[in-house]
Amino acid sequence: MKQLDELFLAELADIYDAEHRLTKALPKMIKAATHDELKEAFGHHLEETERQITRLEAVFQAFGVKPTSKNCEAMTGLIREAEEISSENHGEQTINAALISAAQKVEHYEIASYGCLREWAEQLGQDSAAELLEETLDEEKAADQALTDLARNRCNRTAQEGETESEEDDSAVQPSSRAYQAKRVK
Repeated sequence: MKQLDELFLAELADIYDAEHRLTKALPKMIKAATHDELKEAFGHHLEETERQITRLEAVFQAFGVKPTSKNCEAMTGLIREAEEISSENHGEQTINAALISAAQKVEHYEIASYGCLREWAEQLGQDSAAELLEETLDEEKAADQALTDLARNRCNRTAQEGETESEEDDSAVQPSSRAYQAKRVK
């Protein structure tokens, strides 16, 4: 019968693989994005992901084991889906909204994974590992919120109305954009 520490290490190896896969996928998403703020958000998350990998290695060390990867089927599928959605929306006004959708699916997977790992680390009495995992969990939640904000304030509007992806001043919102915002509030 498996013990919680074995389950923990198996799932840790899974997310370790997932983060490595994400470091290869994010540059493609940066290239596919046409909105500067989205490119910047993906670039920031790439740097953050590289730090998270280092943090995961410290968690492995806290458990006295060498970092290992276990093929993460979920991330493989999410990345494949992101590539498909990017291809299907390439050159379309929907590209950035589509990329945000794909990225948020990844964020939600990571939030679920890190939440479980953090809880299990606490249960196993590994407070330092739990703190490292909490730090990453907080980053993933912040990345998800930043994507939500960008979608609401820019990319979804563009996908709906076909505005250009310029860095226009938000105080000069066009009347049609105000109507969209009013619909959202209702």
